[in-house]
Amino acid sequence: MSTEKRPNPARRSERSRRAILDAARELVAETEYGKISIEAIAARAGVGKQTIYRWWPSKGAVVFESFLALSEGAAGEGIALPDTGDIKADLRTVMRATAAEFADPRFEAPIRALNSEIINDPALAAQFQEKVDGPVTEAKKERLRSAQRAGQISPDADLDLALELLYAPLYQRWLLRSGPLTPEYADALVDHVLKALRP
Repeated sequence: MSTEKRPNPARRSERSRRAILDAARELVAETEYGKISIEAIAARAGVGKQTIYRWWPSKGAVVFESFLALSEGAAGEGIALPDTGDIKADLRTVMRATAAEFADPRFEAPIRALNSEIINDPALAAQFQEKVDGPVTEAKKERLRSAQRAGQISPDADLDLALELLYAPLYQRWLLRSGPLTPEYADALVDHVLKALRP
């Protein structure tokens, strides 16, 4: 009997998958999103385009998974915001980190690409809501509920609206490139929103 080891298909598949995700992320960082194609991702990854289509239905789906791989641990089950008992300090920590992430070129390019794709792809939008936005929003609301229980936020505050008041200005500034995303800006957002949420 031959003792020659055969290649492990699972290991080979995982290597190809990682190469595709890395290639998608690199291309998004280097090239205008509209000019990226499945063929370009396949060529960069060193695989056939049919390999990509076997795992993902579209370019947007590849970019989405590459974004998830990049931010692994930042979304999904088990996420929790810091809870030191001081809602202002905790929200400042979170908002500063969010502003820094949006300003980080490694994250900004794939996030912009993902937003472009979500606008025109309802299925991808639903997937983003399920795997990223939904769990993260629930974690944020749970931190606000904790602040309500501690008497730091009005007990009848609309928490969905509170989060929109907190994050929408930052998102708009990032989307329109209308101003810097500084720690001071993040702090100002927290301070103004908490004034509105006082008991």
